[in-house]
Amino acid sequence: MLAKTISILALSFVLILKPLIANAGQSPTLMTNQNYIEMLKTDQPIDVNSTESIFSFVFEQLPEEVTVYPTENYYYYSFHHNGIELSGNIRLDALDRDKGIVHFACFSTFNRWNEEVINHYKKFEKTDGVVLKKIAPLKYSLSYRNKSVIFKLHDLSNVLPPISKIREDEQFIGPVYDESGIQLYLVYNQKIKKFHYILNDRENVPETFTPSKTNKDIIIGTRTGFSFYKDNYKNRFILIGVYSGNSMVNNYYDGPFDQLPDNFIKGDVLKNAFIDQSPELKGKIDRFGNTDHGASRVLITPYIHYTYEQDLSIFSECTNKAGDNIDAYYTCFDKQGSEENNS
Repeated sequence: MLAKTISILALSFVLILKPLIANAGQSPTLMTNQNYIEMLKTDQPIDVNSTESIFSFVFEQLPEEVTVYPTENYYYYSFHHNGIELSGNIRLDALDRDKGIVHFACFSTFNRWNEEVINHYKKFEKTDGVVLKKIAPLKYSLSYRNKSVIFKLHDLSNVLPPISKIREDEQFIGPVYDESGIQLYLVYNQKIKKFHYILNDRENVPETFTPSKTNKDIIIGTRTGFSFYKDNYKNRFILIGVYSGNSMVNNYYDGPFDQLPDNFIKGDVLKNAFIDQSPELKGKIDRFGNTDHGASRVLITPYIHYTYEQDLSIFSECTNKAGDNIDAYYTCFDKQGSEENNS
């Protein structure tokens, strides 16, 4: 199988590894300022103080069939109304979608210069006139008033990392499809009790990476800001950094912590990994890592939130100190481990 697009920009060349781009026959979508301004002028009859009114508007705009790519099953949207950009999601949570529950959120898009002016969340179900039915594995019909929409949850059940990407002391938890469009393998290293996100470069990687000025083994995404470290022992890239500005505004590039492979977790493999790492969680979490019936969830964030490229040098310093100690080397790719090894 051909490796798909992963591009690395250097000062004098562009390296593209055997590109085979999905939808190659389609031209890029041109976005113009004219379109943006004219879109701002539209005035839809929406009561932004009513969750039901916003849900009705969003649902009416959907086509007859949609595909949900992110692996925690969020279908994201955004629109402008009265000078405010609104964002949100319709979520078919693996925890309760088969009970007919639909999670809906809408909020004024986060920014750094203002407070959130709108924030709505509601669980919709049959009593609200919202009917969710499972019609096939990973396929649901969502009906409201006189309209139905098919939600296809993107099927990654056959996605497995090649042997070259996984170490013998690591356990594959599942495939991650982040809302940024980046795909990853979530693994748990049982020996050092650490999680890692490994770049899935067998699929199309919609990103061009620039080598770090501080270490040629560190690459930084020009679109997403995701930073990866080239593994010295395996042919793979490990996620080490997410740009802090993206995390602060909760956009598509805020990191994969909220896109765990819910649809593809085998049994209690994730739960057992959490408990192995933190024994105090025993008896407190479900198979997804949820606590309090889904009110909160154990996060997997081994990477750092960096502001400057220099912030990533903590990983270079740590791996240099690790020397030939492989366990110490891989411990570096957990933010807590890298800080401890550098102290």
